Amino acid sequence: MAESDSLNNLDPTDLKILLELIRDPRVQIGELSESLGIARNTAQSRIRRLLRTGVLHDGGREIDLEAVGYDVVAFVTIEVTHRELDGVVAALRLLPQVLEVHEISGRGDVWCRVVATDTHNLQAALRQILRIKGVIRTETVLALHTHIPYRTEPLISRLAQGGPAQATRAVRASTASRGQPTD
Repeated sequence: MAESDSLNNLDPTDLKILLELIRDPRVQIGELSESLGIARNTAQSRIRRLLRTGVLHDGGREIDLEAVGYDVVAFVTIEVTHRELDGVVAALRLLPQVLEVHEISGRGDVWCRVVATDTHNLQAALRQILRIKGVIRTETVLALHTHIPYRTEPLISRLAQGGPAQATRAVRASTASRGQPTD
């Protein structure tokens, strides 16, 4: 089955399995089958299928949002009235298409990553954001392709090889060897 067919083949049980894996990435097959009221073999075979079709990644705990229909990714910088910042963040938390929110320095006050099924769906999400009390304006940039997805393995690997001080020295040495400033 091709990845593009994944969305068409997801039924309510598949979606419930994905939701349980998001809520508790360490859930065991027995617990999963019990909480969903399905046979253990059913849970196991569905997880295998979700992995095989690319809906699940990284040992079955990371979901490919593109495979479930959210293939538009946007980065939204939001300028807010500062006294309304907490309220804006609380309102953003209620929007399911907002994946992450960061308070930032520089242009704008808040940065968030938003996903959508298409540009019309993105426009609707952006309108919801603009209606939040305290939002002054937004600037949206679309992601065209992900070259390096979110990752932590290189950092942890570097720490495991010699700790943060050694990791910092290695970065500085690497940068210096290429003739670039180190600070």
